[in-house]
Amino acid sequence: MESAHAKAEETKERTTKEKSALQEKIAGLESDSKNLTEQGRKLIEVLKGIDKSSYETVIDRLHINFDPEALVARLDESLPETIERVNEDIKESQEELIKVEEEMNSAITTIEEIGIRKDAAIANQEKLNEYFDLALAGNINITRDSITSLLEQFDMTEEETREAAKILMFPEDALYDYDARIKESEKKSISEVMQEAKSQEEVSPPKEEVLEEESIEEEQEKRIEPVKEEKKFDREDLIDLFNEIGLDYLDYTTSDLDQVLEHFNEKVIRRNVNIFKENELSLDIFVDHINLLYDKELEAKMDRLLRIGKSALDIYLNPTVLTKYDYKGLDKAIILLQSSGLDPKKVPLMAY
Repeated sequence: MESAHAKAEETKERTTKEKSALQEKIAGLESDSKNLTEQGRKLIEVLKGIDKSSYETVIDRLHINFDPEALVARLDESLPETIERVNEDIKESQEELIKVEEEMNSAITTIEEIGIRKDAAIANQEKLNEYFDLALAGNINITRDSITSLLEQFDMTEEETREAAKILMFPEDALYDYDARIKESEKKSISEVMQEAKSQEEVSPPKEEVLEEESIEEEQEKRIEPVKEEKKFDREDLIDLFNEIGLDYLDYTTSDLDQVLEHFNEKVIRRNVNIFKENELSLDIFVDHINLLYDKELEAKMDRLLRIGKSALDIYLNPTVLTKYDYKGLDKAIILLQSSGLDPKKVPLMAY
């Protein structure tokens, strides 16, 4: 973010100077065009009013090459072309000015967006540090939803979020080891910490952690009741379904198809495809985001974003907001923006 911010600041500074120089150049050219027109007209009128024969003796004796009629002819021929070239320069400079202003405005927007994202990232980092301190002090009393909601802001996978939440709620040896190594400046990634904790858990899982894991699974099962399937779908059945609903199975890898079969729910798949069809959006979104095809909360998340004023096209162009959050997490993110005095409609989805 710092690098992108610095680059955007450099662009803003450069384009601001270019804009000022172009505006000055355009003003000078417009002045030249006006003066050429007005002064040329006056000079032609003066020359046409001169009778060369009235000054013939002076012109001959002093050998002055002065021919008013020839000068008028030259002005009539050259002046319009000169004015046209100046006007072309004005037009080109104005077009260049538009491009410079677009680049400058884009840089300003980037600076604002990064500012929002950076503030949120720093706040999330400080909150996570606070949770670590509470956990290490044996005084953690934060709800699991609060912890997982925060951890999701760090682009962790669902499994990593789950493991990290358990580590913070039930501190293990790996957490204290992580803290000790940090203090020794031997920095270690959170993924490594979670892997160590998981390995220790597999050897000798504490009873309360097993109970917590079971309670989490029970809560998830209550929250999302599975839809009973009348028959077991295989890959050929899935390919037939894809053809029926307008998806080209050749666009998807074997792993993608297996993933859909693993989470198979025909009703959800048809509903999610129809969401994008009804909004006249390309179904190619599922090629890069296969999990959206079987996301049971997709309709609810789309509706939540549409209700705050986001367009379907904007959501389609920024699908990460759909894959990053479950419905509850998205709702919290929107409420957080509102409580911070920001209009969620105006905040770019990439900054969510």
